[in-house]
Amino acid sequence: MHHREAIRTDAAPAALGPYSQAIVAGELVFTAGQLGGDPRSGQLPEGIEAQTLQALHNIATVLQAAGVGWQDVVKTTVFLADMSDFAAFNAVYAEVLDEPFPARSTIEASALPKGARIEIDAIAVRPGR
Repeated sequence: MHHREAIRTDAAPAALGPYSQAIVAGELVFTAGQLGGDPRSGQLPEGIEAQTLQALHNIATVLQAAGVGWQDVVKTTVFLADMSDFAAFNAVYAEVLDEPFPARSTIEASALPKGARIEIDAIAVRPGR
């Protein structure tokens, strides 16, 4: 049986329900989906670019709390409220993450919490553990 450790940081938005910001299980870190909301106010900025940048920043802070970073991420899942935002999202994503990019799935969702345009989650590997 693997030990599970919940990760929590005030530097990222608090969970909107009964879930952890991330779970560490063995060498793997699984983040919950992050919206592009400000960690303190919870407010969503206007536009897909701003929400994407903030969602990626929110994930980065959760990853950091788990002892990993973007360089350790092997998979992301992206939920877009509108697939027409795909190109704009991709442009921001490519600016923040470095090659080799993680494997990724991108899905159009009919609705996201708080009327968000994007939600992203990640899976990372803790090196040397």
